[in-house]
Amino acid sequence: MTKYEIMYIIRPDIEEDAHNKLIERFNSILTDNGAEITKVDELGKRRFAYEINDLRDGYYVVIYFSGESKAVDEFDRQAKFSDDIIRHMVIRAEE
Repeated sequence: MTKYEIMYIIRPDIEEDAHNKLIERFNSILTDNGAEITKVDELGKRRFAYEINDLRDGYYVVIYFSGESKAVDEFDRQAKFSDDIIRHMVIRAEE
């Protein structure tokens, strides 16, 4: 299994309950596709260097996991459709 890191930014204006459900939903997308989540870091609300979609800040989340590329592909596909995720980035971690 390959090790990955995914960093994504959640809109700052959603409610805390919806925010927690969104994180759980995207964690389950990975685990449902065979990934093992090692660690989830919620880095909190941070200010952007420049505006993104008329927003000045966002809530950062980083997920460390091991899995196959199909889990990454499904996460990427779902994140593109979600209006609550502003940006996301997948990085393949070194062994």
